[in-house]
Amino acid sequence: MDSIHLKPAKVAEELFDFNRKLLKSYNTLQKLKEVDVGQTPKEEVYREDKLRLHRYTPIGEPANTTPVLICYALVNRPYMIDLEPERSILLRLLEQGQEVYVIDWGYPDAADRYLDLDDYINEYLNNCVDHVRERSGKDQINLLGICQGGTFSLCYTAMNPHKIKNLITMVTPVDFHTPDNLLAHLARSVDADLAVDTYGNIPGSMLNDSYNSLMPMRLGIQKNLGMPNQLENEESALSFLRMEKWIYDSPDQAGEAFRQFIKQFFHDNKLIKGEAMIGDKQVDLSNITQPVLNIYGSFDHLVPPAASVALANHVSSSDYEEMKVHGGHIGVFVSGKAQTLVAPKIVNWLTAHD
Repeated sequence: MDSIHLKPAKVAEELFDFNRKLLKSYNTLQKLKEVDVGQTPKEEVYREDKLRLHRYTPIGEPANTTPVLICYALVNRPYMIDLEPERSILLRLLEQGQEVYVIDWGYPDAADRYLDLDDYINEYLNNCVDHVRERSGKDQINLLGICQGGTFSLCYTAMNPHKIKNLITMVTPVDFHTPDNLLAHLARSVDADLAVDTYGNIPGSMLNDSYNSLMPMRLGIQKNLGMPNQLENEESALSFLRMEKWIYDSPDQAGEAFRQFIKQFFHDNKLIKGEAMIGDKQVDLSNITQPVLNIYGSFDHLVPPAASVALANHVSSSDYEEMKVHGGHIGVFVSGKAQTLVAPKIVNWLTAHD
């Protein structure tokens, strides 16, 4: 009986505590002036249309002689790898002595409606590779692709193997038809032609809603209920808001590139079939013979492990290695493991293959 009488008091206590945290959160937010991301110093070394290429100088003694070019996805912004100094896999790479270049695709607008995969991979990405090759004096450079940018990097390396020395893929989809790939199941139900013909460029906000729908409890209700705890003090509030800023900083997608990517990769799984076409060039992953390091998250709900490790069955490299990170799609970059394990592994691997 006593326990029954305590329940209303316990509920009242929790409600009071929740309201107290809400008030404290409000006061914390009032003090914050700016949510700063991408704080690591950089130099713009090349630009073309909306694209910007940035160079980051190694901190300390150079680890090796060959720079790495990072190709991010068209969705969201590349400062995920430099969210804040304590959660910056980019900064950890620089601290290990790695020279890094990063592609920023920018924000497509109506003028970019007809950009396609040929423009992004055979033109923009190729021009960035050539620029880094020229600046470094190297015939071949290292390429690191993240998520969709990893798929782009696979396509590029397969078509231009003479320009890439070592290839690293991170949370990269390769087999788009694995049974546990919720995003692929959703994408296959999308009429890409109707979407592009209706919208032109695909709104980034609409894509964000699609991603959130894959985990509605965790990314909706649970996150909102836990928000007062995240906003109790300025330090944790800034960390939370930096992540939120990145999540909702979603560029629109150039219509034709979106159409081609959805239909060729998600709908028809042409990458592993050797049937993907980028412009007039066919993508054959067996052309990839250089060393490959494939990094994936064991709890990744956007790119399940099976979708990523399928790469081993389709490249011709005799030096293929995988690294499993115990984390999700974003945890691979911002978790403590990313800072202490992933970045050193990348630099050590590149140095060993320099």
